[in-house]
Amino acid sequence: MHPRGGEERARQGAFGERSRHGRPQGERGDLDTGSGGEHLGAQPFREAAGALRPVFAADGVDAAALTLNALLAERTGPLRLTTHGGASPWHPHVDRDDDAPWAEWFLASSCLSLAVLLWDRGRAPGGVCASATCEDVFVPLGGGRERRRYCSRRCATRERVAAHRRAGAAGSAQMSITR
Repeated sequence: MHPRGGEERARQGAFGERSRHGRPQGERGDLDTGSGGEHLGAQPFREAAGALRPVFAADGVDAAALTLNALLAERTGPLRLTTHGGASPWHPHVDRDDDAPWAEWFLASSCLSLAVLLWDRGRAPGGVCASATCEDVFVPLGGGRERRRYCSRRCATRERVAAHRRAGAAGSAQMSITR
């Protein structure tokens, strides 16, 4: 049971529809164990996220595509369709096989998703927050062609307020010099 809302909420998650066992449809194994059953913790997922960061930091669509192509060639398996032994409808995978570790699935699925975004939109699939105090990456969900600079309104507002305060402080210092 989920601590904030019952069994149904425990079945839902960031990666779509969940089975009655709390995993994405057709997937097997615990999120925090390797194929041999060893406890992995979050480190393999951090490494996968680190491998994806250059895609978000790429300077333009061509650089993002080259970075994604390198990740797909070096860190994923070939594109294949699977039903997980009939447990789910046919869908694409680019991880090694149905029993690949979860972090490999996360990296491979993220690469595939980012590649589809790049292909569909004709631009880099995301970015790195421009705030000096934030290291987050983001995927803009809007359909506009404008380039987003910040991961959230909070970061954009924090930067705007800081710039306003710096301008006010510089103006105050300039006024006291001229007096």
